[in-house]
Amino acid sequence: MSEEELIESAKRARLKAYAPYSEFKVGAALLTSSGKVYTGANVENASYGLTICAERTAVFSAVSSGEKEFASLVVVTDKSPPAKPCGACLQVLTEFSRNCSIVCANLDGEITRHKLGELLPEAFEL
Repeated sequence: MSEEELIESAKRARLKAYAPYSEFKVGAALLTSSGKVYTGANVENASYGLTICAERTAVFSAVSSGEKEFASLVVVTDKSPPAKPCGACLQVLTEFSRNCSIVCANLDGEITRHKLGELLPEAFEL
C-alpha cells in the first residue's frame, strides 16, 4: 500500500475520533509487515487519563488480530506542523517494531517522515 493510500486511511479514521474535550482529532493507519492495514482514532474520556490515542488504538487492533510486526504508521491531525505520536504510543510501538517508519501528516498536505528510533532513541526495555 502506498504512503498516499495510508494517509487517506488515517484521514478517514480521524473522522471517527471522539474528542469532545480537546477537539484534537487524530487518525492513524498502521501497515503490518504482512501488508494488512489497521486504523484507529483517539477516544477521549471525561477522566482524561483513560483517553486512548489513535496510534495505540490501531496497534491494539492489529495485535488483537494476531499481527505483531509493523512496517509503517501514519498519523493525521489538523495541526501544523503535523503532530508526532506521544511517548506512550512510541513506547507501545517499540514493543513490536523498533524499525517502524512513522509518517506524520496534516489536512493541508504537510508531511514529515521519521524512524521510530529517531523519535524514541532510548526506549524502555526489560
